[in-house]
Amino acid sequence: MIDREQIRHVARLARLKLTQAEEEQLTGQMGAIIRYVEQLNEVDTAGVEATKLAAPGHKPLREDRAVPSLTQEEILKNAPKAKKGFFAVPKVIG
Repeated sequence: MIDREQIRHVARLARLKLTQAEEEQLTGQMGAIIRYVEQLNEVDTAGVEATKLAAPGHKPLREDRAVPSLTQEEILKNAPKAKKGFFAVPKVIG
């Protein structure tokens, strides 16, 4: 199924530092998820029509149509600080 080395590999890809306890816990959890997906793959879906929506018959709340947007000046008039036509925000990364 899935082993701790695979969990370590995924953690490295995600740049996560895991303790041994977390590796062990995630190994069990990921194994359970994979077993569940395999169980779902065994379900006979022949004759089941594919749907685009999770809730059949769902209707949008409003018509999807293009409408005029605010101008840049209107958007920036309430900004605490603007610079050269953009929102000015404090630098947060070195």
